Amino acid sequence: MTFANLGLIEPLLHVLQQMDYTTPTPIQAKAIPAVLAGRDLMAAAQTGTGKTAGFGLPLLQRLAMEGEKVASNSIRALVLVPTRELAEQVHANLRAYAEHLPLSTYAVYGGVSINPQMMRLRRGVDLLVATPGRLLDLFRQNALKFGQVQTLVLDEADRMLDLGFAEELQAVYAALPRKRQTLLFSATFSEQIRLLAGLALNDPLSIEVSPRNVTASTVKQWLVTVDKKRKADLFCHLLRKKRWGQVLVFAKTRNGVDQLVERLQGEGIKADGIHGDRPQATRQRALDSFKQREIQVLVATDVAARGLDIDDLPLVVNLDLPIVAEDYVHRIGRTGRAGNSGEAISLVCADEVQLLAAIEVLTRQTLPRHDEPDFIPDHRVPQTDASGQVIKKPKKPKKPKETAAKRGLGKWMDSSGSDAPAVKPVRKVPSFNGGPRKKGKS
Repeated sequence: MTFANLGLIEPLLHVLQQMDYTTPTPIQAKAIPAVLAGRDLMAAAQTGTGKTAGFGLPLLQRLAMEGEKVASNSIRALVLVPTRELAEQVHANLRAYAEHLPLSTYAVYGGVSINPQMMRLRRGVDLLVATPGRLLDLFRQNALKFGQVQTLVLDEADRMLDLGFAEELQAVYAALPRKRQTLLFSATFSEQIRLLAGLALNDPLSIEVSPRNVTASTVKQWLVTVDKKRKADLFCHLLRKKRWGQVLVFAKTRNGVDQLVERLQGEGIKADGIHGDRPQATRQRALDSFKQREIQVLVATDVAARGLDIDDLPLVVNLDLPIVAEDYVHRIGRTGRAGNSGEAISLVCADEVQLLAAIEVLTRQTLPRHDEPDFIPDHRVPQTDASGQVIKKPKKPKKPKETAAKRGLGKWMDSSGSDAPAVKPVRKVPSFNGGPRKKGKS
């Protein structure tokens, strides 16, 4: 199977040859003909398997061969993504694929000034990549019209359809033409999200090229149990002991990111962080520096969990487990991409045992545990498995209370050997003046 067999036109084949794309991945082989045929699509594949090319190549071909010229403040195709970083990356890929086509592409997202984006949209854009919030800001300020939209793509669709984006998506759906092609691409789809997504698609073709919600086989996964307060200590210890090179670390909170970055920098390690409170320009500089190997450790919240493509990243560390189990699949999918091998290590404390159990159920595997001798936790992390059970350690049986006979303080066993005590001898109370002694002072 080659890309030419899939029906792609020569300008796209020429770009793919320049990029050294030789054989389509399974998701590309199934998705490209379906998108070219105009079908609505719901496609699930492991992260790092080429989903962007799976929808981007045929979408660009349809735009080049069909439809009228784009009008001012209008777009012909829309790709929605959950994060600013993913918007930049998807746009970079699509712009590269369209190098030899007479098409315009652009990306809009929050965290930067809206005015340059409004200026650019005045000329019209064939293919726009956007985050939902900024897209609606532009639409409500009349800087963007949806009348010419032929295709809507939801990239990382599970996150797009999550409750956090429900209102934005409803507003986008209401503004888009009813007659359009809709494509949903993601690594994970829950049953609830699949039901919700079905409402937005017209007779969709469902494609699954790997078991649902399964992590890539190229990623070796394991965990270390540790007390919550010692996680940063353990990470720094492992970084030195194992002489790790480039590492992407995921923390649960923005404060957690900042604290670890500050500590690493204080120890002379080149490190930087990404989270929602940092300006977009700062976030992009940190990511670019990491990709160019100018920094050794990049610490991030889940804004970096989705879709980011970092060449040959060897290691992902979960300083904290994600609240949503599906995010674990996306986090560790930053390594082991494009057939390369990778490693994912999670530092797990007792408070996270339910999160761990949910991850093991989702991925259908029990993560092996490795102890670090100097970091054995005082608060034990119960055993878990892929069935979702938290395996409680059986309690030790209580020792029977020792009898006086067993302590050698007297024989309370009768002659038959019974454990029942023998009848106590009657104690004679001495008498004075022929009667019992009265209580009182002596």
